[in-house]
Amino acid sequence: MFFNLDEVFKIMEQLADVTLRRLLDNEVFDLDPDLQEPSQITKRDLEARAQKEFFRAFFRLPRKEKLHGVMDCSLWTPFNRCHTPGRMFTSDSYICFASREDGCCNVILPLREVVSIEKMEDTSLLPNPIIVSIRSKMAFQFIELKDRDNLVESLLVRLKQVHANHPVHYDTSRNEDMTSPVFHSPNMCGDHKFGDHEMVSLQNSEEGSEKEKSPPLNPEALIAIFQQSGGQSPDSLVSREQIKISLWNDHFVEYGRTVCMFRTEKIRKLVAMGIPESLRGRLWLLFSDAVTDLASHAGYYGNLVEESMGKCCLVTEEIERDLHRSLPEHPAFQNEMGIAALRRVLTAYAYRNPKIGYCQSMNILTSVLLLYAKEEEAFWLLVAVCERMLPDYFNHRVIGAQVDQSVFEELIKEHLPELAEHMTDLTALASVSLSWFLTLFLSIMPLESAVNVVDCFFYDGIKAIFQLGLAVLDANAEDLCNSKDDGQALMILSRFLDHIKNEESPGPAVGSYHAFFSDDQEPPPVTDIADLIRDSYEKFGDQSVEQIEHLRCKHRIRVLQGHEDTTKQNVLRVVIPEVSIIPEDLEDLYNLFKREHMMSCYWEQPSPVLQRHDPSRPYAEQYRIDPEQFANLFKLLSPWTCGAHTEILAQRTFRLLDENMDHLIEFKGFVSCLDVMYNGEMNEKIKLLYRLHIPPALTENDQDCQSPLKNPLLSTSRPLVFGKSNGDAADYQKQLKQMIKDLAKEKDKTEKELPKMSQREFIQFCKTLYSMFHEDPEENSLYQAIAMVTTLLLQIGEVGQRSSSSGSCSQDGGEDLRAAASSPDQDSVFAEAETVPQDSQGFPDAGRDGDWTVSLEHILASLLTEQSLVNFFEKPLEIKSKLENAKINQYRLKNLEMSRQSQPELKLNNL
Repeated sequence: MFFNLDEVFKIMEQLADVTLRRLLDNEVFDLDPDLQEPSQITKRDLEARAQKEFFRAFFRLPRKEKLHGVMDCSLWTPFNRCHTPGRMFTSDSYICFASREDGCCNVILPLREVVSIEKMEDTSLLPNPIIVSIRSKMAFQFIELKDRDNLVESLLVRLKQVHANHPVHYDTSRNEDMTSPVFHSPNMCGDHKFGDHEMVSLQNSEEGSEKEKSPPLNPEALIAIFQQSGGQSPDSLVSREQIKISLWNDHFVEYGRTVCMFRTEKIRKLVAMGIPESLRGRLWLLFSDAVTDLASHAGYYGNLVEESMGKCCLVTEEIERDLHRSLPEHPAFQNEMGIAALRRVLTAYAYRNPKIGYCQSMNILTSVLLLYAKEEEAFWLLVAVCERMLPDYFNHRVIGAQVDQSVFEELIKEHLPELAEHMTDLTALASVSLSWFLTLFLSIMPLESAVNVVDCFFYDGIKAIFQLGLAVLDANAEDLCNSKDDGQALMILSRFLDHIKNEESPGPAVGSYHAFFSDDQEPPPVTDIADLIRDSYEKFGDQSVEQIEHLRCKHRIRVLQGHEDTTKQNVLRVVIPEVSIIPEDLEDLYNLFKREHMMSCYWEQPSPVLQRHDPSRPYAEQYRIDPEQFANLFKLLSPWTCGAHTEILAQRTFRLLDENMDHLIEFKGFVSCLDVMYNGEMNEKIKLLYRLHIPPALTENDQDCQSPLKNPLLSTSRPLVFGKSNGDAADYQKQLKQMIKDLAKEKDKTEKELPKMSQREFIQFCKTLYSMFHEDPEENSLYQAIAMVTTLLLQIGEVGQRSSSSGSCSQDGGEDLRAAASSPDQDSVFAEAETVPQDSQGFPDAGRDGDWTVSLEHILASLLTEQSLVNFFEKPLEIKSKLENAKINQYRLKNLEMSRQSQPELKLNNL
């Protein structure tokens, strides 16, 4: 099928990425419909998925945007008076164009900005042309389009649908340089909550009072209110700003001034010089396409603010803690106006997107957005960054940032090989670079310089951060290679970043100087941010979006697998001290447990993955299994094989372990139970069996992990064979009572006593023991021993019954059971048990069973009188053979189960 090894490896990478993200990253990964059935995935499906992801990454569009078609074409570019060859991408809400030559010309046309799409006359000079007209009185001419008629028809259908969903009113009264249509749409703010945290109103709100109205939003950017003047001459600063503004206005005239502008290498150079402060917020909106969200969701932010006001939960508490840590040096956030705006934006976003909620570093980014954009605009810029431009960054695992850190390490090895060779372990650089990616250098560089980095980020995306990071390392490569250790290397970078200046900034220097200098240290030379950005583009600007996405795909596999390895190590670290199973076998158990979880989650429909796998839970609780999955593992791994009774015993064991009654148990409870079965002393095993035969609702907390050596209930010095003379039943009973008293005295006083067992429960207990002895080499002696023990325990129960209520009618049943137990026919031991009324199988009822009871101490003492039973429960058990068998048969058992489930469906279909 394949003749190219590179092609084969690429497909394997794509399959691995789909698989790992489907299994492990279900927080954010939405599987394409074509990839839902693993056995039906084709090479074409994988190529289509790769193309969709490239499209969304290249144009930084929402994840929900569905790509409909990609076709070769040419676009008329008036700035160079020619047709530029490239590709047209059409989706639900956009028409996009990317030139064949990387960076030559890109265009993004939101359909809500489009007025008309028309076919032109087909000529030899203009083959198959169409004209797309937009509201800002611009028109885009595309030629050389194959299947033009169908393309135009489908575009008109989507255009009509977009305008129907978002009716447009163009407000001509607005007289701004960068006007955009005002969209009036119905309130799109539905019911929200902050993740899983229920929100409650603040206590000072009175019942029945009128709904608190939302406070007025900031009408302008904070920097316009808290304008500062720098140390330079105001006239020189104004002239520099005016020159920049003039250059941008000239550019707008030639290339367009809306989101539909021609994006060329020339605009990249203007961005690298630093955007004028008066235009910064607006251009951020255009470059990120947040302006489209803003226009199409009129009133949305105001409604969010109103609905989220007065709510209190864990997320809002975290936001409150970080409010005064956000740019504390800037006067805008030394004032309640700035703090209040920051609170509203962060709280509204957490209300909008509870999956992300609030993460540290969002406060720093939002503070800067509020400086240069109006409050509502800052909100939509935050949406664009968190949900499109930095996907998977702002969640509790920061998967996206870790993936990009791993990509950054590979770029260091590729572009700075000498530095990579000197610093063989790049972990230290990766750790310090995490803040570079999460805060876009805002937390480690003076603000007036860092905003220029943000300019480049909004235009070029994450590529700008990669290349600037490489430029920083390159500028310090010599010092880093001479550094003696990681600490010195980190200090070199910290000092360098603290002394990056922006000579053209109209405001004063604002930055947190966190590098420490000794008296004999000279400060490093000052670096101008414009020079650093220019170097980053010249030396490291050759990375394309496609290359970065390929590296992300490769490193995402490693990062996700690393998370799984860390999870396993942490789970085993917690469990190992509490069980006697050796770490090697414990790791195999964890893999089997996780595999059972995965098979049931992803082999069955509908997939219950969101209910089962929750990475936000503690490590030991991330993977949980249900009763059916537990039964499969119990059959494969439990040493207590009971034939047909095994399924019943597995169900009882699960109910015992499911203490919170959510029908799911985690690995720790599962392995603790197995540890008792394999490594517990006799008293622990009997105690577990005892608890399996009394109602789970009446049991105490699970104590299966308790060390056998710490429990004096069974003394190893006590004779294991209890001697008695034939015919001396009275003396035997006297000694038995004394033994029970001794055991009761030795019982750990700190352990709460287990409920006593009713006669019906005792019968079930004996049936389980009977089933466990089947096919044992000592089967006959064990049957005889259990018959003797049953007789003794029935006598003990009757003694207690007589003392509590004389003449109880339940004595007859006890006599029948005792007679049956002493029968030489082993199968008749439980013959009378089957005559117990069917309704007695529920929970114990004193009125139904009378006062016949036995305790755990009674059962233990009686079992100790029979050496064969003692030998059975104290013989060493080996789990390794069970593990090897389970590894081989786990998949086979699942296939058999699924085939059995499909049989009834086939029969129904045949009918």
